[in-house]
Amino acid sequence: MTDARAASVALLYPGDRAARDRADPAASRFAALFEALAATGVKAEPAIYHDDFADEVAAQLRRVQAVLVWCNPIEDGRRRDRLDALLREVAQAGVLVSAHPEAILRLGTKDVLFETRYLPFGSDVHRIDSLAQLDAELPLRLRQGARVLKQHRGHSGIGVWRVEATDGGALVVQHAQRGSTPQRMDLPTLKATLAPYFELDCGGHMIDQAWQARLPEGMVRVYLVEDRVTGFGLQAVNALHPDAPAPGPRLYHGPDLPNFQALKQQLESTWISLLRERVDLARGRLPLLWDCDFMLGEEAAGAAQRFVLCEINVSSVSPFPPSSIAPLVETVLRRVRRARHGDQA
Repeated sequence: MTDARAASVALLYPGDRAARDRADPAASRFAALFEALAATGVKAEPAIYHDDFADEVAAQLRRVQAVLVWCNPIEDGRRRDRLDALLREVAQAGVLVSAHPEAILRLGTKDVLFETRYLPFGSDVHRIDSLAQLDAELPLRLRQGARVLKQHRGHSGIGVWRVEATDGGALVVQHAQRGSTPQRMDLPTLKATLAPYFELDCGGHMIDQAWQARLPEGMVRVYLVEDRVTGFGLQAVNALHPDAPAPGPRLYHGPDLPNFQALKQQLESTWISLLRERVDLARGRLPLLWDCDFMLGEEAAGAAQRFVLCEINVSSVSPFPPSSIAPLVETVLRRVRRARHGDQA
């Protein structure tokens, strides 16, 4: 790459051969981002990805300076192992990749809840490494209240289970995946249900987080470009509540939403730095676009509102508020210029 070369960016998202052959930036879900990049003189192109033509996509990515990636941990039943290997290879060749697979591993799995449990936004979280450990520890913790068990890496509520003990000793178990209903089961049945998450190719462990009683009041999603808050998404959350209606749409707001300025200030001034230090991620390795989901913590008289981290999304942050587009484009250009000079700090 040389400074004389026009800035070029690929937007990678999943699709089949037909989608790749007819790819049209103006018709994609990223049309506004394509338009904003073009307005700054950047050559932006779609890079529709599927394992079946991974080599073709890899060749395309080697010709650009940066690639922005939107691909869930599981797409149409396929994990993104091959894609992650491809992204590592093109990054090694000098292409700016966001989010880089290493950043995803440090931020975008449920392990981040365990790593940050003692930070200001942390909560009562444990790591369960085997079914035997689950058998020994979960009943004791259930005596203190409901727990939420989360698989290592997933999306859309897949592999997230609320477990509560009844007075009679049975368990009420609710999967967070849309369309699921509560089930009553005993501990052996729960272990059999969760057993696949303890297989090595599914992460080999689960994260156990205390249920947050105020979750029915909703959750706030904070959108970030690097370490700058660029917008908010608000949504009522009831996926883990029996007989609750389907969640409504997420409402998007810019970064100046009045009720969340304290949260914005905490993130930008302190929390993101604490998070980076805890997971050992340099500022220059932060994803260009990512988000944090926060639940409302227990209220205390005279105390400021507490927020509890629910998860961090890095693999496929879409949709996102329009207010994130300009900061994202600005940061892409700055990071490309910096990468040209070998500065990744």
